[in-house]
Amino acid sequence: MLAWMIALVIFSIAAGGLTLLAARRWGIGADEVDGVQKVHRHWVPRLGGVPVFITFAVGCLIWSLSGHLSNYAALLLLVCSLPTFLIGLVEDTTRRAGVGPRLLVTMVSAALGWYFMDGQIRRLDLPLVDDLLARSALASFLITAVAVAGVAHAVNIIDGYNGLCGFFALFAFSAIGAVATLHGDHALAQAALIATLSMVGFLFWNYPMGRLFLGDAGAYFIGFLIAEFCILLVIRNPEVSPWCALLIVIYPVWETLFSMFRRATAGGFSQMGQADALHLHHLVFRRLIRNRRRSDSPHALVLSNSMTAPYLLILVVLSIIPAILFSRQPLILFGFCLLFAVSYGFCYRMIVLLRVQRWLQLRRRKPQILNAKSA
Repeated sequence: MLAWMIALVIFSIAAGGLTLLAARRWGIGADEVDGVQKVHRHWVPRLGGVPVFITFAVGCLIWSLSGHLSNYAALLLLVCSLPTFLIGLVEDTTRRAGVGPRLLVTMVSAALGWYFMDGQIRRLDLPLVDDLLARSALASFLITAVAVAGVAHAVNIIDGYNGLCGFFALFAFSAIGAVATLHGDHALAQAALIATLSMVGFLFWNYPMGRLFLGDAGAYFIGFLIAEFCILLVIRNPEVSPWCALLIVIYPVWETLFSMFRRATAGGFSQMGQADALHLHHLVFRRLIRNRRRSDSPHALVLSNSMTAPYLLILVVLSIIPAILFSRQPLILFGFCLLFAVSYGFCYRMIVLLRVQRWLQLRRRKPQILNAKSA
């Protein structure tokens, strides 16, 4: 098994390198350098989802042939996720698939998972809601479709800074695999392991130098897998609380909900879906990260970009660990979800008001001034 894991990581790195070469040769999938959320100035393709998807497909094939994952389960995973991946790829290469079509197609993938993989939200550890979900298949279907599309879109929102989305996905898949293993769900643990290994190769090219971006295909595909795995984790293991699944994905989900509320409060409901550069990761980059040099070169900008992810990943880790440790205890998990929301709001407010400790800020180095005596 270890040999296959190493081989899959090597394959993932190679697939990323070939994607880079192909994108440069044919000039496809290049990300824009101008835009409200753009912080890079170098040429980079947003086709990272291609090697991630291919590696995941190859991993499913290898694991099914070795008996660790059934052929049927592997095929269903790929078939259900394919519409989401393809609509994202259309956006990455043509810029003609807007948010609406992407969300709609992701709901189609969720519907396929709901029907073929039993990926159905049937309980939320909320008495009245659980009664409704138990009585109404339609309610379960609608909540599942909205939840899966929402998580996929939320993961796409945090994609933009080197390593942020990739490491979040790595941690989320690892957490799902850990909880599944603790509860004896080895099939789901193996699927999460394949997804985790698929992310390693992408991060090789993405962090810290940002040579390859996930793009919409990668972000939506990864978000779909995380959401589907979380649903399966709860439905296949009755002792696992749905609050465990929420705590695993709470960073991108709360980022999205908070941003929608912030925009609606500032500009009305019509502004809820408008893109802006006021997400927490944007504020961390602008308010806390400072180049140690005065250079505004693309290389210096990339390094500053890469220093943003560690700040946010602290929040991710502080939510992932309790999700693993207290997966059976809904009250404790609910408490950690509430604590995350409060902590997020506190951090956001402090950064906006510039009330942050000096040791958290990376400032520019002051130039040395040589006077006559020192000269």
